[in-house]
Amino acid sequence: MIFDPRNLVARKSRGSSHLALALAMATGALVATAGFAEPAYAQKKKKEEAPKSNYSKEFIAAYSPVSEMTKVTPPDVAALKAALPTVLAAVQTPDDRLAAGSLVLQVGQFGQDTALQYQGLELMIASGKAAADKAPLYNFFAGQLAYNAKDYAKARNYIQTAYDLGYRENDPQLLIAQTYFNDDQYAEGLKYLSAIIDAKQAAGEPVDEAWIKAGLANAYNNKLNAQAQDYARRYVSMYPSQTSWADAVAIVLNTNNYEYPEILDLMRLARRADGLRDAQLYKEYLEAADPRRLPGEVVSLIDEGYTKGKLDRSDTLISDWYKIAKEREKVDLAELPSYGADARKPNATVKTVVAAGDAYLNYGKAAEAEEFYSKAAGMPGANTPLVLTRLGIAQLDQGKYAEAQATFNKVQGARQAIANLYSVYATQKSGG
Repeated sequence: MIFDPRNLVARKSRGSSHLALALAMATGALVATAGFAEPAYAQKKKKEEAPKSNYSKEFIAAYSPVSEMTKVTPPDVAALKAALPTVLAAVQTPDDRLAAGSLVLQVGQFGQDTALQYQGLELMIASGKAAADKAPLYNFFAGQLAYNAKDYAKARNYIQTAYDLGYRENDPQLLIAQTYFNDDQYAEGLKYLSAIIDAKQAAGEPVDEAWIKAGLANAYNNKLNAQAQDYARRYVSMYPSQTSWADAVAIVLNTNNYEYPEILDLMRLARRADGLRDAQLYKEYLEAADPRRLPGEVVSLIDEGYTKGKLDRSDTLISDWYKIAKEREKVDLAELPSYGADARKPNATVKTVVAAGDAYLNYGKAAEAEEFYSKAAGMPGANTPLVLTRLGIAQLDQGKYAEAQATFNKVQGARQAIANLYSVYATQKSGG
């Protein structure tokens, strides 16, 4: 089975499409809300409306004729661009810098020149004189333009400042995380994204599914396996569905070097969570179960696959497996009581006890399976992670959700990622 990352959020295409949308929204907002036509000295405001501005004489002399040029319709963009260096050279005070930045931005908008727009916004921000209600916008738009210019460090700084000043539109925090990802700082981006997700959860706030998908895709695509498994757990915890469970199972499978025993228990979870979405997953499960070893489970799984239309009745491999399992099932069911009797003997080996648990779980007899796995868990030589995983499954199948969670939480080692997903599922089944 191959996990298809196209089901998630692509690493860079997601960021760029999001940015394009945000910029399209921002262009109109910037013109509508900022009002850059004239600096304050030209508007004869009353003293009580704003603090007195401090423009240098040299700047006023350089600025005024260029400002008049902006009023011509249509504006002569080439002439305006040619005049800007003189205006910028005359800047002396913070108010000069704010007005000059406003003019540069306006000319950049006239000419659809993003480099000039970026320069203008940087001047306005650097002036320290931007109105408090406009500063968040200026910083966010500067951050977006820096992002487009692939200056991700500056973009991150501006967007974070915008957020700190109260800007909340267009998912600024997700865009900050994306600056890390686009700068190939995947671990740092995931650390940042995880922190803001944790903070939102702690505050009882909803977390956008796009945030989880972004973390999941970037972790998985860049082989950060521990983080990918963590985001798989987050995904099914917050947005449980057939798709999220199937993706989570696939990610845990593909980020570990599991053998059939682990694959079997992972596929068992996929089945319980309705995450067996295609024939390939059913076949993965059937190979791990083996019709000669767990015939009851194989028969019921193939019957389910046929009923749901996931398995093709003309597939000879499946039909051969089904025939083998049905024949083995007859013998196996007759011998099942003796498996239990042998496992209950005081001198039973751990292998015998675990085999009895496997046989009973294979036939859906969860109470008996729990009995044998519980016994095996305390025996010397037991494969404790395997036994605890299957003990938890047996408890889960009986509706003992709290006990199952406690059992899954004891699983260590390579199986811990599997047990973590089972624990989430047990929580959901209990209504948590």
